[in-house]
Amino acid sequence: MSSQPVSSLFSICVFCGSRPGAKPEYEAAATEVGEMIAAEGWRLVYGAGDVGLMGAVARAAQAKGAATFGVIPTHLLPKEVGKRDLTTFIITENMHERKKVMFMNCDAIVVLPGGAGSLDEFFEVLTWKQIGLHDKPIYLLSTDGYWKPLEALIEHVIDEGFAPLSTAQYYETVQTVGELTEALRAARTDAGH
Repeated sequence: MSSQPVSSLFSICVFCGSRPGAKPEYEAAATEVGEMIAAEGWRLVYGAGDVGLMGAVARAAQAKGAATFGVIPTHLLPKEVGKRDLTTFIITENMHERKKVMFMNCDAIVVLPGGAGSLDEFFEVLTWKQIGLHDKPIYLLSTDGYWKPLEALIEHVIDEGFAPLSTAQYYETVQTVGELTEALRAARTDAGH
Protein backbone atom coordinates (compact mmCIF):
# COMPACT_ATOMS: atom_id res chain seq x y z
CA MET A 1 0.00 0.00 0.00
CA SER A 2 1.50 3.31 -1.06
CA SER A 3 1.33 6.01 1.56
CA GLN A 4 2.13 8.80 -0.88
CA PRO A 5 -0.84 11.14 -1.31
CA VAL A 6 -1.95 12.09 -4.81
CA SER A 7 -2.47 15.82 -4.17
CA SER A 8 0.28 18.43 -3.89
CA LEU A 9 -1.82 20.14 -1.20
CA PHE A 10 -1.13 19.07 2.39
CA SER A 11 -4.19 16.92 3.01
CA ILE A 12 -5.84 16.19 6.33
CA CYS A 13 -8.05 13.11 6.63
CA VAL A 14 -10.72 13.76 9.26
CA PHE A 15 -12.55 10.82 10.78
CA CYS A 16 -15.54 11.87 12.88
CA GLY A 17 -19.14 11.21 13.79
CA SER A 18 -22.08 11.26 11.41
CA ARG A 19 -24.05 12.59 14.41
CA PRO A 20 -23.49 15.89 16.24
CA GLY A 21 -23.01 14.25 19.65
CA ALA A 22 -24.45 15.20 23.02
CA LYS A 23 -22.41 18.36 23.63
CA PRO A 24 -22.31 21.54 21.51
CA GLU A 25 -18.53 21.64 22.03
CA TYR A 26 -18.12 18.74 19.60
CA GLU A 27 -19.74 20.50 16.67
CA ALA A 28 -18.01 23.77 17.55
CA ALA A 29 -14.62 22.02 17.44
CA ALA A 30 -15.49 20.30 14.16
CA THR A 31 -16.39 23.66 12.65
CA GLU A 32 -13.13 25.12 13.96
CA VAL A 33 -11.16 22.25 12.39
CA GLY A 34 -12.77 22.89 9.00
CA GLU A 35 -12.01 26.61 9.24
CA MET A 36 -8.43 25.89 10.34
CA ILE A 37 -7.80 23.56 7.38
CA ALA A 38 -8.97 26.32 5.04
CA ALA A 39 -7.00 29.04 6.83
CA GLU A 40 -3.81 26.98 6.50
CA GLY A 41 -4.39 26.41 2.77
CA TRP A 42 -4.73 22.65 3.25
CA ARG A 43 -7.20 20.14 1.81
CA LEU A 44 -9.91 18.31 3.75
CA VAL A 45 -10.25 14.58 3.09
CA TYR A 46 -13.29 13.06 4.77
CA GLY A 47 -16.26 10.72 4.44
CA ALA A 48 -18.35 12.97 2.14
CA GLY A 49 -21.36 13.14 4.45
CA ASP A 50 -23.39 16.28 5.13
CA VAL A 51 -24.62 15.22 8.57
CA GLY A 52 -23.24 15.40 12.10
CA LEU A 53 -19.65 16.42 12.69
CA MET A 54 -18.76 15.33 9.14
CA GLY A 55 -21.07 17.94 7.69
CA ALA A 56 -19.89 20.60 10.14
CA VAL A 57 -16.23 20.11 9.19
CA ALA A 58 -16.96 20.13 5.46
CA ARG A 59 -19.30 23.12 5.43
CA ALA A 60 -16.82 25.15 7.49
CA ALA A 61 -13.90 24.20 5.24
CA GLN A 62 -15.91 24.99 2.09
CA ALA A 63 -17.16 28.32 3.44
CA LYS A 64 -13.55 29.44 3.92
CA GLY A 65 -12.43 28.22 0.49
CA ALA A 66 -10.66 24.93 1.25
CA ALA A 67 -10.33 22.15 -1.30
CA THR A 68 -12.48 19.22 -0.22
CA PHE A 69 -12.13 15.53 -1.07
CA GLY A 70 -15.03 13.32 -0.01
CA VAL A 71 -15.39 9.54 -0.22
CA ILE A 72 -18.65 7.72 0.49
CA PRO A 73 -19.84 4.16 -0.10
CA THR A 74 -22.99 3.64 -2.17
CA HIS A 75 -25.05 2.28 0.72
CA LEU A 76 -24.44 5.38 2.87
CA LEU A 77 -25.37 7.98 0.23
CA PRO A 78 -28.93 8.42 1.57
CA LYS A 79 -28.12 8.00 5.28
CA GLU A 80 -25.12 10.34 5.41
CA VAL A 81 -26.56 12.68 2.74
CA GLY A 82 -23.67 12.52 0.27
CA LYS A 83 -22.30 16.06 -0.16
CA ARG A 84 -21.98 16.31 -3.93
CA ASP A 85 -20.73 19.93 -4.06
CA LEU A 86 -17.21 19.01 -2.89
CA THR A 87 -14.09 19.70 -4.94
CA THR A 88 -13.77 15.92 -5.40
CA PHE A 89 -16.63 13.50 -4.68
CA ILE A 90 -15.97 9.76 -4.92
CA ILE A 91 -18.46 6.93 -4.46
CA THR A 92 -17.04 3.54 -3.48
CA GLU A 93 -18.61 0.10 -3.39
CA ASN A 94 -17.99 -0.48 0.32
CA MET A 95 -16.54 0.83 3.58
CA HIS A 96 -13.16 -0.87 3.04
CA GLU A 97 -12.65 1.00 -0.22
CA ARG A 98 -13.79 4.25 1.40
CA LYS A 99 -11.16 4.01 4.13
CA LYS A 100 -8.44 3.01 1.67
CA VAL A 101 -9.17 5.92 -0.70
CA MET A 102 -9.30 8.42 2.17
CA PHE A 103 -6.05 7.11 3.63
CA MET A 104 -4.20 7.10 0.31
CA ASN A 105 -5.17 10.72 -0.37
CA CYS A 106 -3.97 12.25 2.90
CA ASP A 107 -0.78 13.27 4.66
CA ALA A 108 -2.12 13.21 8.23
CA ILE A 109 -5.10 11.75 10.07
CA VAL A 110 -7.25 13.54 12.64
CA VAL A 111 -9.90 11.72 14.66
CA LEU A 112 -12.66 13.88 16.14
CA PRO A 113 -15.35 12.53 18.47
CA GLY A 114 -17.44 9.84 16.84
CA GLY A 115 -18.92 6.39 17.27
CA ALA A 116 -18.19 2.86 16.12
CA GLY A 117 -17.30 3.98 12.58
CA SER A 118 -14.75 6.51 13.83
CA LEU A 119 -13.28 3.90 16.18
CA ASP A 120 -13.05 1.44 13.29
CA GLU A 121 -11.27 4.04 11.17
CA PHE A 122 -8.88 4.96 13.99
CA PHE A 123 -7.97 1.35 14.79
CA GLU A 124 -7.44 0.51 11.13
CA VAL A 125 -4.90 3.30 10.56
CA LEU A 126 -3.33 2.61 13.97
CA THR A 127 -2.93 -1.08 13.09
CA TRP A 128 -1.51 -0.22 9.67
CA LYS A 129 1.04 2.01 11.40
CA GLN A 130 1.87 -0.66 13.99
CA ILE A 131 2.67 -3.23 11.29
CA GLY A 132 4.72 -0.75 9.26
CA LEU A 133 2.41 0.03 6.34
CA HIS A 134 2.67 3.79 6.86
CA ASP A 135 4.22 6.50 8.98
CA LYS A 136 1.57 9.21 8.70
CA PRO A 137 0.84 11.12 11.89
CA ILE A 138 -2.42 10.31 13.68
CA TYR A 139 -4.05 12.79 16.05
CA LEU A 140 -6.96 12.32 18.45
CA LEU A 141 -8.75 15.61 19.07
CA SER A 142 -10.08 14.94 22.55
CA THR A 143 -12.66 17.72 22.76
CA ASP A 144 -13.86 18.01 26.36
CA GLY A 145 -11.87 14.85 27.20
CA TYR A 146 -13.89 12.71 24.77
CA TRP A 147 -11.08 10.25 23.98
CA LYS A 148 -9.89 9.65 27.59
CA PRO A 149 -11.67 6.25 27.79
CA LEU A 150 -10.06 5.19 24.49
CA GLU A 151 -6.62 6.13 25.76
CA ALA A 152 -7.30 4.18 28.96
CA LEU A 153 -8.34 1.15 26.87
CA ILE A 154 -5.14 1.30 24.82
CA GLU A 155 -3.08 1.55 28.03
CA HIS A 156 -4.97 -1.48 29.36
CA VAL A 157 -4.27 -3.47 26.19
CA ILE A 158 -0.56 -2.61 26.54
CA ASP A 159 -0.51 -3.39 30.29
CA GLU A 160 -2.13 -6.76 29.68
CA GLY A 161 0.53 -7.71 27.14
CA PHE A 162 -1.52 -7.60 23.94
CA ALA A 163 0.33 -4.68 22.35
CA PRO A 164 3.86 -3.29 22.60
CA LEU A 165 4.57 -0.14 24.59
CA SER A 166 5.24 1.64 21.29
CA THR A 167 1.52 1.43 20.39
CA ALA A 168 0.83 4.52 22.49
CA GLN A 169 3.44 6.42 20.45
CA TYR A 170 1.69 5.78 17.12
CA TYR A 171 -0.79 8.59 17.77
CA GLU A 172 -0.86 11.89 19.61
CA THR A 173 -3.74 13.27 21.66
CA VAL A 174 -4.46 16.99 21.56
CA GLN A 175 -7.11 18.82 23.57
CA THR A 176 -7.75 21.88 21.42
CA VAL A 177 -7.83 22.88 17.77
CA GLY A 178 -4.95 25.26 18.53
CA GLU A 179 -2.78 22.34 19.69
CA LEU A 180 -3.88 20.34 16.64
CA THR A 181 -2.93 23.19 14.32
CA GLU A 182 0.59 23.39 15.78
CA ALA A 183 1.03 19.61 15.54
CA LEU A 184 -0.13 19.57 11.91
CA ARG A 185 2.15 22.46 10.99
CA ALA A 186 5.09 20.49 12.40
CA ALA A 187 3.97 17.37 10.52
CA ARG A 188 3.68 19.34 7.30
CA THR A 189 7.24 20.60 7.70
CA ASP A 190 8.47 17.07 8.45
CA ALA A 191 6.68 15.82 5.31
CA GLY A 192 8.44 18.46 3.22
CA HIS A 193 5.27 20.29 2.16
